[in-house]
Amino acid sequence: MRLKMLGDTGLAVSELCLGTMTFGGKGMWTSIGTLPQDEVDQLVKSAVDGGINFIDTANVYSEGLSEQMTGAAIRNLGIKRHELVVATKVRGRMGEGPNNIGLSRRHILQQAEESLTRLDTDYIDLYQIHGFDPLVPLEETLYALDNLVQSGKVRYIGCSNLAAWQLMKALGLSALNGLSKFISLQAYYTLAGRELEREIVPLLLDQKVGLMVWSPLAGGFLSGKYNRHSETTEGRRLSFDFPPVNKDRAFDIIDVMRRLATEKEVSVAQIALAWLLHQPVVTSVIIGANKQSQLHDNMRSTTVALTDDELKALDEVSRLTPEYPGWMLDRQGSDRKL
Repeated sequence: MRLKMLGDTGLAVSELCLGTMTFGGKGMWTSIGTLPQDEVDQLVKSAVDGGINFIDTANVYSEGLSEQMTGAAIRNLGIKRHELVVATKVRGRMGEGPNNIGLSRRHILQQAEESLTRLDTDYIDLYQIHGFDPLVPLEETLYALDNLVQSGKVRYIGCSNLAAWQLMKALGLSALNGLSKFISLQAYYTLAGRELEREIVPLLLDQKVGLMVWSPLAGGFLSGKYNRHSETTEGRRLSFDFPPVNKDRAFDIIDVMRRLATEKEVSVAQIALAWLLHQPVVTSVIIGANKQSQLHDNMRSTTVALTDDELKALDEVSRLTPEYPGWMLDRQGSDRKL
């Protein structure tokens, strides 16, 4: 398991991150996973034993139960807190009333305290906004997050699911006002969903912001369970068909992935994850699991090497359709390459 620095910092994180969306199962989250505490403990143990030092959760996952079970697993297993990088998020609704949602100073500070309690920890390594809040000025959000960093309750801040202009505006405001800046973006990125490459990937590389990939198997669609000729009877997409995927196009991609998987004697899922691990912009890929076998299979992706020709084959079948201004920038920039 390789380690990478998260963004422009000295924080070392494993190239795979354990996602906790399957922990507990409450409310809408039952369609993703309903793991009890003993199975959560075993998953965390397997991940840590395999070299993963990075765990990602969120206050909204199973209405706080995921954070609680994550903290309990760390305690039950006797893992020293400083040996792990624990990330969580804030934005989603956590109660009735107009102030129990969003990125206001009030909601952020309240939820940070509640996350600390549920995780049974004194500090959060990476505190991320879970999305954009159009009702709250970015300055208010960034000042509240900076307060948490200055207090020592949060070590670093990150964001998730932002548009390029939103992230760049936030980075500019932090620089202008001397505030803690977002060191990472958590975003959807797969062979079947490469839209991130249009605007966000260039931004991340230019600004040295780390990328954490969520749903690297496109909600299980790239796991190998699905093919164009038959219906599957398992998988979470049967009850929760998310994230959106152009299935016809994705099946073309899966055909190439399946061929490579057969040649290398690995799983289709490992090819999908290995492709992400070969992308220079990617810092860590978040993997979740309902079973030990899934976790172990995903972790073996770190040993899958893809040749230049194999990467080219995957790139060609999954490449984005050129859009403006991208095609114009490429055209005008062709005479300015060294």
